[in-house]
Amino acid sequence: MSLTRRQVTSAAVAAIPLGVSGTAPARASSHRPRTLYIAGDSTAAQKFADAAPETGWGMALPFFLHKDRPVANHAVNGRSSKSFVDEGRLDVILASIRPGDFLLIQFAHNDEKTTDPTRYTEPWTTYQDYLRMYVDGARARGARPVLATPVERRRFDAAGDAVPSHGDYPAAMRALAEEEGVALLDIQALSLALWQKLGVEGTKTYFNWTETEQDNTHFNPPGAIAVARLVAGELLHRRVLAPRDVRRLDAEIPESWITWPPATA
Repeated sequence: MSLTRRQVTSAAVAAIPLGVSGTAPARASSHRPRTLYIAGDSTAAQKFADAAPETGWGMALPFFLHKDRPVANHAVNGRSSKSFVDEGRLDVILASIRPGDFLLIQFAHNDEKTTDPTRYTEPWTTYQDYLRMYVDGARARGARPVLATPVERRRFDAAGDAVPSHGDYPAAMRALAEEEGVALLDIQALSLALWQKLGVEGTKTYFNWTETEQDNTHFNPPGAIAVARLVAGELLHRRVLAPRDVRRLDAEIPESWITWPPATA
């Protein structure tokens, strides 16, 4: 059943910490870093040594931002906009996020799983309802929400043209962004154009293709760096960040900068 707008708004307002207004966000201090939080799925998530060379684009995003714009990557493998909330992961972010921070929201890959009721959302109802929880929660704490359409999978038709794979989810997010006045990073469109430019063979060098695995969803270091560059460029283009906040948008980023910490227990 779809969440009502009243239920979503009530949940967000109820979680507002004492002393923070839901209608008049506090001004961020100019003397502290403004953190960019990521809520998302495996395409953005931190990977560990046991998953290498698989790389989430969130691991590469700090290379394109100045040090006073740190990244707090809360993206987790396998999560949808619904399951991320149901597991309390949005609550964790909202307990830490501060006025002037940013919440970058990218979901759809797992919202599309119609056979899994713990993750599935319908694009024009529950998907939008859950995304509003992120938007309202960030705004209630004086942070700025930013919606990012899902990065595209590697998928080509018989003619060699890159084809979209996310159905109505990107359109539903675009509509929500316009309705709510939220900045939108159209990573789906940008990544689809990039895959078209690289072609069938060229894209293999950006995805997690190994001798034992042919993965058309997750990235290796070059792919993660390329997508992170798209994200950083859109943050600048959409005026979420200022020119002084970004760096190296046109620079070569060495693959060796990507590291995978030891797997957690």
